[in-house]
Amino acid sequence: MQQTLAQKLVAKAARRTSVEPGEIVTCRVDLAMFHDSSGPRRLQPMLEQLQARVWDPQRIVLVTDHYVPADDPESRQILDLTRAWARDHGIRHFYDGQGICHVVLSQQGHVRPGLFAVGGDSHSSTGGAFGAYMFGVGATEMLGVVVTGEIWLKVPHTLLLQWDGRFSDGVCAKDVMLYLCARFGMNGGQYQAVEYAGEAVRHMEMQERMTLANMTAEFGGQVGLVAADEITRAYLRNAGAGDVDIEDWHSDEGAAYLARHRFDADVLTPQVAAPFSPANSANVTEYSETIDIAYIGACTGAKLVDLRAAARVLRGRRVAPSTQLLVAPASQQDLRQATEEGVLRTLIDAGARILPTACGVCAGYGADRFAEHTRVISTTARNFKGRMGVASSQVFLGSPYTVAASALAGRIADPREVLS
Repeated sequence: MQQTLAQKLVAKAARRTSVEPGEIVTCRVDLAMFHDSSGPRRLQPMLEQLQARVWDPQRIVLVTDHYVPADDPESRQILDLTRAWARDHGIRHFYDGQGICHVVLSQQGHVRPGLFAVGGDSHSSTGGAFGAYMFGVGATEMLGVVVTGEIWLKVPHTLLLQWDGRFSDGVCAKDVMLYLCARFGMNGGQYQAVEYAGEAVRHMEMQERMTLANMTAEFGGQVGLVAADEITRAYLRNAGAGDVDIEDWHSDEGAAYLARHRFDADVLTPQVAAPFSPANSANVTEYSETIDIAYIGACTGAKLVDLRAAARVLRGRRVAPSTQLLVAPASQQDLRQATEEGVLRTLIDAGARILPTACGVCAGYGADRFAEHTRVISTTARNFKGRMGVASSQVFLGSPYTVAASALAGRIADPREVLS
């Protein structure tokens, strides 16, 4: 029977040779990930009520990324609770202040092809970039996983999105996802599996593929998948995961899809989403609004690959006097490597202020929330009203290339004009 990648992953977790879309199956969970906001502070009261403990501490990854740095008593209390919970339950894979969970998870080699995983955050679909089935769940579902190690699932259909050709300079995965949100809407994924394929995707480095899988949440899919290949293997080997199986984790020829769409990567242009939805996206040339802040941050926009992209645009130039450039690297590892490569120095020389490696403004935390009537262009995945500051602030979304170019111009600008 010809199976999609999603079917193969679910079948393995369900201890079946094959599954069909629409079936209800019970899946064994290989890994559960949550952070300081979604994890212990929500789970511990329910565990106490049930008089239960976690099913397997070795299969849990816990990351602090929302309430760091702890700038107020509530944050300090939540972090104290999180650290105590990790200690009391023997959580060996506890990463305290190392960066945003979705990025740290992969950099520590925890997500790999063939894995079935859940995360206590809507962007947990990031793990699908590695040929793993990973999706976000709420606290009640996570409680069931933490106690039993299992979860039920309706086997999804798969939408195949094939990108032929190669992307132009200054166009990247963020532009892909903003384009898809605009074309199909934020329910375009129909809460099914979304598989990204084609020559352009095969040539993407891992952190770019992570952006595709990550923003599948904005596209409305349950999971975003990229078939495992040598790029996957090399990344995970470098992350200390050893050699991994990439042979089995791809869709079969002749597998049935709910829909199949083909796109020409060569003609995709930089995209910008206007407030207050990623679906409000159009060609960057449609915009010329002045901006107060250019923000490079979040799991979808401040990984090393994103910092490198911004540095390409900013090198030897200065941010417009009227604009602030804020940069919050996605992880400590990315920050270290950006420092070693000179990328961070380029950003600072251009006028950037470096913020902590945490979710920060993207999730509405910390001291740098956007103020009244502030106009921002951001690399984050979402620009909902009031999410990143007061309701009167306006957030446009763009790629690291576009955000950097806009910081230079003091208005929304096309990065291709600088890169050329």
